[in-house]
Amino acid sequence: MANRRTFLKSGLAATVLTATSSLAEQTNTPQQPSPIQRKGRIQQSVSRWCYKELTLDQLCTYGAQIGLKGIDLLDIKDWDVPCRYGLLCTMGYAGGGTIPDALNRTENHAAIEEAFRKNIPLAAKAGVPNVITFSGNRRGMSDEEGARNTIAGLNRLKKIAEDNGVTICLELLNSKRNHKDYMADHTAWGAHVMREVNSPRVKLLYDIYHMQIMEGDLIATIRENIDVLGHFHTGGVPGRNEIDDTQEIYYPALMKALVDLKFSGYVAHEFVPKRDPLTSLRQAVDLCDV
Repeated sequence: MANRRTFLKSGLAATVLTATSSLAEQTNTPQQPSPIQRKGRIQQSVSRWCYKELTLDQLCTYGAQIGLKGIDLLDIKDWDVPCRYGLLCTMGYAGGGTIPDALNRTENHAAIEEAFRKNIPLAAKAGVPNVITFSGNRRGMSDEEGARNTIAGLNRLKKIAEDNGVTICLELLNSKRNHKDYMADHTAWGAHVMREVNSPRVKLLYDIYHMQIMEGDLIATIRENIDVLGHFHTGGVPGRNEIDDTQEIYYPALMKALVDLKFSGYVAHEFVPKRDPLTSLRQAVDLCDV
């Protein structure tokens, strides 16, 4: 008897087929349905980890059909998969440390530099525009010391990124609910680090869910710091679920602000669906297609 995971995978696979078949019927091209044509002012992506019950190929198939540009947060071995579907890996893992252990400690710098020297050229070759890194946890360290260390670490890395045309993105996360003790938990800290490093290839990954929890005031903060913001993640507050009217952030206004600011990077959906995952993903893409 199939276990629950097998059942879910087969059920979602059937949903993918049904969804793409429905799209095909709408476009009268049942063999190769045309993707939904988006306005293109917001380049949207989706984070892989939120759809664990789908294979990456299934997620790419559906993503291409609903007008996504790529898949976020893929390991090196998977970077080429989205390309088969006319997509790209919009943010890759490349050895930039972990959430608790990364750039705010100098003892981590050599390993991160070694990984990036090897993997950022691979990212460039694979067409991956961004790779992720983190601050690390405080563990009693002051924010001032952590900032100095992170600046020093990024200064070791920035030429690698600049030479290869790949952007290193340091993620902002909340330390209130999900990542206790994480240092880069406010935009001001991250923006200070970015401005000191002063590289077009070192930016912040602004996670809207996390920053709503930590500080709110999203649109004004984004406007004030757009020069150091390279990538965005979405998620509903509270709960990191759908970004619809069941939660407190009004995403259409945020997306319009990004359009007004001429943001040309990617907005990746990183919410965990509570309902049918493919329906929720398409609704999110519709919502943000301003």
